[in-house]
Amino acid sequence: MAVQLTAIAIFVAVFVIGILRKIHLGPIMLATATGVGMWLGSMTLDDVLDEFPVSIMILLAGVTYFFAIAQENGTVDRIINRVIGIVGDRAVLLPFAMFGITTGIAAMGAPLAGLVMVPIAMPLGKKYNIDSVLMGIFVGSGILAGGFAPTSLFGIVSYGTAHAAGIPLSPILLFLIALMANVILILIAFFMFGGLQLLQHKSRFSKKSAPRPSLESEERLPQHPFEREGYKQRSVAVAERVKTEKFVAKVPEPMTATQRITILCMGVLIVAVIAISSLGGDPDIGILCFALATVMALVDPNTGRAAIVKTEWSTILMVGGIITYVGVLQQMGAVDLLAEGASEVGSPWLAAFVICLIGSLVAAFASTTGMIAALMPLAIPLVTLGDLAGWAVIASLGICASVVDLSPFSTVGATVVATVDEEERPRVQSRLMRWGMSLVVIAPVVCVSILVFPTSL
Repeated sequence: MAVQLTAIAIFVAVFVIGILRKIHLGPIMLATATGVGMWLGSMTLDDVLDEFPVSIMILLAGVTYFFAIAQENGTVDRIINRVIGIVGDRAVLLPFAMFGITTGIAAMGAPLAGLVMVPIAMPLGKKYNIDSVLMGIFVGSGILAGGFAPTSLFGIVSYGTAHAAGIPLSPILLFLIALMANVILILIAFFMFGGLQLLQHKSRFSKKSAPRPSLESEERLPQHPFEREGYKQRSVAVAERVKTEKFVAKVPEPMTATQRITILCMGVLIVAVIAISSLGGDPDIGILCFALATVMALVDPNTGRAAIVKTEWSTILMVGGIITYVGVLQQMGAVDLLAEGASEVGSPWLAAFVICLIGSLVAAFASTTGMIAALMPLAIPLVTLGDLAGWAVIASLGICASVVDLSPFSTVGATVVATVDEEERPRVQSRLMRWGMSLVVIAPVVCVSILVFPTSL
């Protein structure tokens, strides 16, 4: 037992040191896993490397490479601009549009890629007099919802871990659960932070933030007849110019052949994943993405080469290092030891609540990706302790470890606070802190009550 407890203590210490010292967790976890496995666990180097999650790595690399090409060739920007153009100046629809766009971007491999929408959404919200807290929660929730798509990091780690442990978990079901949870949260935020006022606005524009008149319209009013004639001529000229500029701005550039092929490949990917899953199959999304990315790279080799650099190698390495260490813990019997400790809590669903609470609390201050990668394998033994549905435990832990990321101490919340005006930051930070910290407790209670507890009856 002493060896197993020492291995767990080293794992926790490395995790904490990596966060406090801002060291990349991938290399340090991989190196430490090798040392712990060989010296404490009497494992060979091959035994340690067998725990490296090759299938998950292929999945992450394929997905992030595919969508990196889509971003590099401008397809993602075209989709964003199209959606914003449809919304127009209807203020009440803007937060929902931002949620939808951000969810789509976060579903493209890397959840934090959705952060690109934060500096776009926050100024737009101010223009239409939308509470920055409301807009921040909508965009942040889009990141967290899209992250659990079958093609994105949170979802890949979650159902990849479940499948490796022999737990049936549909990637589509996991995404729908996460999407529903975040939709409920944004609806609550809509009513808490001024959404009803947007519905009641007679004007679609905020009077307080209406666009300033042009310099030509700020000229002093003409006082004499000869001045009025010159003023009229200048006004006609300005009006004609503005009219022409607006007309030109409204005519979008035609999509390139590369962008059309990229959209077609996106559609093929979505249809293939849904079709294979609905037929009871297990789609290899990583290979599908590599195959479609190959087509896109052949069409435009330049974007294919540029996308290699933008692939999320950093995240891939971090997930690989953490999962390898957890695999070493499993080989050493440390996970079984944790399972025995969880069994002493009194009931499997109560143990599930404890691990969800730990996940939400730590993720509110640290890396959500790291917590999901670390805790998912440790939650597997809970499924074998009693009559708990594996999919319910995995989904609950994933939601609890992600929805708290809107805390200003975590990545998404901190980005939202950083993009608002300086005088508004204290209020936004205070409200996001209350929002995130309340979910530390509320999310485990709700998830375990709705998803886990009924499966133990």
